[in-house]
Amino acid sequence: MSSAMLTKMHINGYDVLSVNSGPWRVCTQADRLGSFASREEALAYAAALPARKERGGRAANVK
Repeated sequence: MSSAMLTKMHINGYDVLSVNSGPWRVCTQADRLGSFASREEALAYAAALPARKERGGRAANVK
């Protein structure tokens, strides 16, 4: 039995990942933003995107 190999990096608030030496993907937790043939292309795309901040809970209006 073989297991999947995941290569994952984080840049500018985005995940850059590849599974089993497949295409490199730039993702957020909810969306896939792009798919690229090389790691360099994916990293360049993620670096060109505006910085993304993780959103916290909805505790702003809690009394």
